[in-house]
Amino acid sequence: MEPVNFIMNVLWLVLGGVVMGIGWCLAGLIMALTIIGLPWARSCFVIARLAFWPFGKVIVDRQFVQGYHDAGTGPLGFLGNVIWFVFAGWWLAVGHIMSAVANFVSIIGIPFGIQHLKLALLSLAPVGKTVVDKPDCRICQ
Repeated sequence: MEPVNFIMNVLWLVLGGVVMGIGWCLAGLIMALTIIGLPWARSCFVIARLAFWPFGKVIVDRQFVQGYHDAGTGPLGFLGNVIWFVFAGWWLAVGHIMSAVANFVSIIGIPFGIQHLKLALLSLAPVGKTVVDKPDCRICQ
């Protein structure tokens, strides 16, 4: 990991990233308790890891990483995103947007606000997405 990414991640944790990471873990726990939400629980914990440590990571469509379509990147993925949005996506997005607005108040907070907006978009429709390290991302270059 680059030193700048490490420093930004530590500042992210101190300046509020912990709260949204805990929010993703809470969403994962709630999803794990229900039968309907069980398929989304693992994704919540993967995204929680991203919410705790976002710098140096990129969110991409899973079909580009795998090289083929699967159930999460087709019509079933769309249905999964709709169900996700109804049960958990909207309130996680609102939390990230509120955190982004709070970070945009200062110049130092702008990079953190941008990360919150990226996570807000991911929280609206996470099915069919995956998280990769920025240096390993072939499609990002």
